[in-house]
Amino acid sequence: MANTYDVIVIGSGPGGYVAAIRAAQLGLKTAVVERESLGGICLNWGCIPTKALLKSAEVFEYLHHAEEYGLHAEGITHNFTEVVKRSRNVADTMSKGVSFLLRKNKVDAIMGTARLSPEKKVVVTDAEGKTQSYEAKHIILATGARARNVPAMPIDDQKIIGYRKAMVLEKQPKKLIVAGSGAIGMEFAYFYHTMGTEVTVVEFLDRILPREDEEVSAQMARIYAKKGVKILTSTEVVSVDTAGEGVVVTVKNKDGEQKIEADVILSAVGIVANIEDLGLGNLGVKVEAGKVVVDDFYRTNVPGIYAIGDMTPGPALAHMASHEALVCVEKIAGHDVEPVDYGNVPSCTYCQPEVASVGLTEAQAKAQGYELKVGKFPFSASGKATASGKRDGFVKVIFDAKYGEFLGAHMIGSGVTDMIAEVVIARKLETTGHEIITAIHPHPTLSEAVMEAAAAAYGEVIHL
Repeated sequence: MANTYDVIVIGSGPGGYVAAIRAAQLGLKTAVVERESLGGICLNWGCIPTKALLKSAEVFEYLHHAEEYGLHAEGITHNFTEVVKRSRNVADTMSKGVSFLLRKNKVDAIMGTARLSPEKKVVVTDAEGKTQSYEAKHIILATGARARNVPAMPIDDQKIIGYRKAMVLEKQPKKLIVAGSGAIGMEFAYFYHTMGTEVTVVEFLDRILPREDEEVSAQMARIYAKKGVKILTSTEVVSVDTAGEGVVVTVKNKDGEQKIEADVILSAVGIVANIEDLGLGNLGVKVEAGKVVVDDFYRTNVPGIYAIGDMTPGPALAHMASHEALVCVEKIAGHDVEPVDYGNVPSCTYCQPEVASVGLTEAQAKAQGYELKVGKFPFSASGKATASGKRDGFVKVIFDAKYGEFLGAHMIGSGVTDMIAEVVIARKLETTGHEIITAIHPHPTLSEAVMEAAAAAYGEVIHL
């Protein structure tokens, strides 16, 4: 019976370890299988170490602007190796934290590569090649995703790199091309540019941060152009020549083809789910468009097999995977749970200025036939932002004119990733525009911008 569990979770990222811990809390005998490092990509190669890199860049940027704060600093330099080392130490600390939480909740951590057998067992192969079979009433797949490899720029982790290699380069490149301007692309563009690398961003679509509201994208483009980052939109990477010391990238747009030279190109053009070699075919688990098909409670078409996180349709976000984990496990435990509202999932980009959003963009709301009340409040009018020296950006809120429904919010500025939760909760509670206006916000804070933007939507703004 030692190898028999109520729940086995395959993968220990923010979906997997949360699922395992919650299952154990609910009295289910639980194990989690991990082939690499506890915490998965997020803690080891994604969310956490990138934020450590970005913090180093932000501090470096502050130091170079010390005189703006009445301070004087000379000879400001950086040690790229030490910056990377700090990031890895932060990741290691958080991974150890997950290990502690699993032990605390009496979850068995099984290290190795898992595969489903035709008998619906989990067969784990360890680092030495030894196999062990485990059984469970419920098996939750949470294997995440990896960088997408495209034919025009096949990742070799030498001159054509993915996000993992971008975090641990031995030497800082003098010139870097970033292909893709979503969250991953823009975060690395900020980090490397701030540390002194000449950065060019290439985006296939007609604007950077293409999933965000158009005004946010336009503001970010202006800010980064002013910083000195070259941005090429509506531009396709045709090929990458790695024969020389660096790379020669051929790109194509309305002006024709041109060649750009750099030391390295970072491919940040999306992710692909880790569903290969899991044995899904052994059980006939349904897969469509490279994702495992699930219902509202993350059940696959095979009883007792579930899937959560990046390997399923929906937003590929760490906080999304964690929330799906809770819903999945609580449903298994027989709790009365409601399906996830995918219309109220916040999205964050952690470059400087930060970007955060939730709900409908203005264009989406208009397309759905809403009559709108839209309000904007610039951080240039914020006392806290002005005192902080971070005046770039704004908060934009969108309400249904008829009922006051909070349809969406879009923010660009310092600290906005910590502000967006207010809107998420407000929308969850069906808060109206006037309720936001009449809720007292502390002064001086950046969060006042949400209230002021709401007031602007209704023609009641004071500080504009």
